[in-house]
Amino acid sequence: MTYNWDFQSVWQYYDLFLWGLWISVVYTFGSVFFGIIIGFVTCAARLSQWRVLNGIARIYQEIFRCTPLLVQLLWFYYAFPLLVGGSIDNRVAALLTLSLYVGAFYAEIFRGGIVSIDKGQREAAAAIGMSPQQAMTRIILPQALKRMLPSFINQSVIQFKNTSLVSVISVADLAYMAAVVNGQTYRPLESYTVMAGLYILMLLPITQAADWIERRLRVSD
Repeated sequence: MTYNWDFQSVWQYYDLFLWGLWISVVYTFGSVFFGIIIGFVTCAARLSQWRVLNGIARIYQEIFRCTPLLVQLLWFYYAFPLLVGGSIDNRVAALLTLSLYVGAFYAEIFRGGIVSIDKGQREAAAAIGMSPQQAMTRIILPQALKRMLPSFINQSVIQFKNTSLVSVISVADLAYMAAVVNGQTYRPLESYTVMAGLYILMLLPITQAADWIERRLRVSD
């Protein structure tokens, strides 16, 4: 059986694809921004000597790392409003869930980078009169950031792909718009091929840049 491709009928809805792509980019940058803040706070709690704070941060991480993002989106949009006795906008639910999800992973990336630095460097910093805060900002973090960067970029790339799941709560991202175009044209193969092509177009340069950065950092170590 020969399939007759017809991208023309699909591409007449290019404005929907571009709008969906824009929404995906906005949710990616928004969730990465808030995820970094959440990640740093959680990382600080995990490194804290306060057991209660450490325990709360760890519970948060395990909940969001051990449950599928799809389940989290559905829970925050459909179940959370019942729990608090209110309602939540689907766009707010999407951004909140994506931020909390990626924040749990960022926290572990940040924590892993910091604890990977030899303890002797902290002791040496203390020996020359540096405070723990000075040692962290001047000695530990500059080295840890180099080790965190490849994993951070990789997780951010994954986050862009994760935004495709927000379509299940009717957020008009790229995946949602591809489904809309398919509903208008009845051309699923072309609609979802265009969607896949746009994801590749966006992510391929980023993944190549991440590989280049990782190679550069490996050479500089």
